Amino acid sequence: MHNVMSKKIHGLTAAEVRQSRREHGENVLTPPRRPSMWRLYIEKYDDPMVRILLVAALVSLVLSFVKQDFVETLGIIVAVILATTVGFYFERDAARRFDVLTQMGEEQPVKVLREGRIQEIPRRDVVVGDVVIVETGDEIPADGKLLESTDLQVDESSLTGEQLATKRVVDLQTPGNPHASNPLQSSQDTAYPPDLLLRSSMVMAGTGRYVVTAVGDETEIGHVARQATELTGVKTPLNIQLDSLAKMISKAGGGLAMASFLAFLIHDMLTNSLWHTDDYLGMTEVVLRYFMMAVTLIVMAVPEGLPMAVTLALALNMRRMLKSNNLVRKLQASETMGAVTVICTDKTGTLTENRMTVSDVVSDDFQSLYTAIALNTTATDTVGNPTEQALLRWLMAQGVDYQQLREAYTPTGRLPFSTERKYMTTTVGDTVYIKGAPEVVVAMCRLSEGQRQQLEARLLEWQKHAMRTLAIARDETLLAIVAISDPLRKEVPAAIHQCRQAGIDVKIVTGDTAETALEIARQAGVLGDGGVANGAITGAEFAALSDDEAMERVKMLKVMSRARPSDKQRLVSLLQRQGEVVAVTGDGTNDAPALNRAHVGLSLGSGTSVAKQASDITLLDDSFHSIVQAVMWGRSLYKNIQRFIFFQLIVNVAALLLVLCGAFIGTEMPLTITQILWVNLIMDTFAAMALASLPPSREVLKERPRSRDAFIISRPMLWGIGIVGGLFFMIMALLLWYFERVAGVDTTELTIFFTIFVMLQWWNLFNARMLGSGFSAFRRLWACRGFLLVLVLILVGQWLIVTFGGKMFRTVPLSWQTWLYIIVGTSPVLWIGEIWRKVRK
Repeated sequence: MHNVMSKKIHGLTAAEVRQSRREHGENVLTPPRRPSMWRLYIEKYDDPMVRILLVAALVSLVLSFVKQDFVETLGIIVAVILATTVGFYFERDAARRFDVLTQMGEEQPVKVLREGRIQEIPRRDVVVGDVVIVETGDEIPADGKLLESTDLQVDESSLTGEQLATKRVVDLQTPGNPHASNPLQSSQDTAYPPDLLLRSSMVMAGTGRYVVTAVGDETEIGHVARQATELTGVKTPLNIQLDSLAKMISKAGGGLAMASFLAFLIHDMLTNSLWHTDDYLGMTEVVLRYFMMAVTLIVMAVPEGLPMAVTLALALNMRRMLKSNNLVRKLQASETMGAVTVICTDKTGTLTENRMTVSDVVSDDFQSLYTAIALNTTATDTVGNPTEQALLRWLMAQGVDYQQLREAYTPTGRLPFSTERKYMTTTVGDTVYIKGAPEVVVAMCRLSEGQRQQLEARLLEWQKHAMRTLAIARDETLLAIVAISDPLRKEVPAAIHQCRQAGIDVKIVTGDTAETALEIARQAGVLGDGGVANGAITGAEFAALSDDEAMERVKMLKVMSRARPSDKQRLVSLLQRQGEVVAVTGDGTNDAPALNRAHVGLSLGSGTSVAKQASDITLLDDSFHSIVQAVMWGRSLYKNIQRFIFFQLIVNVAALLLVLCGAFIGTEMPLTITQILWVNLIMDTFAAMALASLPPSREVLKERPRSRDAFIISRPMLWGIGIVGGLFFMIMALLLWYFERVAGVDTTELTIFFTIFVMLQWWNLFNARMLGSGFSAFRRLWACRGFLLVLVLILVGQWLIVTFGGKMFRTVPLSWQTWLYIIVGTSPVLWIGEIWRKVRK
């Protein structure tokens, strides 16, 4: 008992911490065993298209033994291995980045008592024997036994399904106590003993201190092997759109591939004397060659690069958003932020600096006030509730040692602050100290009408200057009213202006007074040119409206003051019913319902664990400017994926039409299987890298938000794909006709034909980069180093294939003059695009 009391008062020493960590380990849950890298790589071959290619490679291998020529078979196998390896690398890289993000949860700060001082340490550093201090909104970091508590209620639903369990200290020495024989045995009406706190459960109300009894895998949640990391394979709205697109293109490609197979085969039957002989092996070889061509066309029609492009874009997006203080917890959030139309933001911390400072105090009894503040707070001057920290820092500035006052008195009861009551009380003997909203606390005190009017005038003046007001009382005697300021962040007005330019409506939803909320709204520019008319409402007024009345009111609503959690949640629901895509910011446990209901929940880095758990993105710097950055990233991500689709579908349309045209002209296949595989699987991989790595553009903030239900291929994109793909086909068809009818077809001409086809796509990458923009393709080109690197890789890769591809790629080396003619001759693709963008602008 003496050791327990010692820990309760002083906590562990540094030596005891080291000893405990050696004996019990770190407070980290061992992640589930991952599949080996080889197994993950083999899974890449489960793709239906890759399986078809492998079947084609097997058939080709059988024919190769007959012809003693393995070049084409080797080319197919190499192309498949390269494609699957690149896909595996990017997916592995994305998973590794997710691991980094999930590990950041182990750095969550925890308040512990060590060597007689309250300290904040990372959750992973909590050890058995530590005395942990918890309050409303905290997540329990490790299992332990309660030492003291005040109205402590815990959500244990993650373990038992019980949403609210009341916790209290149990004296095991008391005769008749049901837990005296077994401290871990629960009572009949609860799953766990009332003095046992469990890791991952949430403190919903009250405060407490407990001593840690188990950490890491030895905790209850560790025993049931709960996976602590978030799964990353969630189907997002964008993924669903891409799946639909892939199915549509696959069906179209399958139809064209079948038509091409039949056309080539019938043409061969009509023109080749082989079919009038008994050479069945030769006939089989012809049929299989055309079958392989059809299979390749199916592969080419399927946008194989799309999953890779999305994976890469998301991985890069998450890493870059993290650098701009947006920690993305759920994949769909980075996409959905680009479609947000309404942001419901809290005031404190997001719009303001969240550095509370006492600006003014009105009191007739400062000595009693000092005692009231010291006893009726649970924070310290550096840890805990920001308003209480400001009061305690003010005490220290007056030369008062609040810790000494706390040690001199022993509280006998405490009623924690709640958003419903709007006040907190601490009882010491027969004395009750009260601290809370002035309208509530003043109503409890004995004051004359004149005194009330004077107080109201002073409070109103403070509130007009966006100051938070507080009243402090002892029993029924008012001790003081206090003004606490939290200045507006410098970057907020510009960020609000950017939101308005981007077509996003910003609404402030706060628990502060109407005057404070309106003053901040004016300073931030939320009210715009319309002023206050019908743009402000209190939580009570909003709750009194019927749903129909509220639906009309929310359209023009800009500021909701004195809002309760239910008001915020109702506002989000009504906005969603109107078809709005809603993002909500919140930092407290009471914000969790609204964060959950919103399309994108944005928690603050300084917020509670409950708020972070309910959110999709965490703003590490608590700044509204980071929300604007997230919108920019979300819109840019969507545009980058649209750019890749535009680029790849032009390649597919041109190549499919070209092969069909070759069948009807009666020429040899203009592009071989290995050449088509290079264009579709390998070169498109480079294109995915180039377009996914494009930096975000602030131009997207000048556009209106996209509809969540809009198909990813817009009407202008569809026209562009059809026109450009058709023009490329016509150029190549004319070139094929020229080679066939005038110059004669040999390997050199077919090499030139293949290189021209690739270079047309190479120049079109510049146009794809500027899709939807009226600016020149050379604008900020040197800033896109990844894009330039990929352009070089494609050019070098094409030169290597032409120079050293030989029989595998049906190529011969070309002179530098021929290369120059091809590069210059295909460059009008860029120049025509430049003219078109200039005309549009």
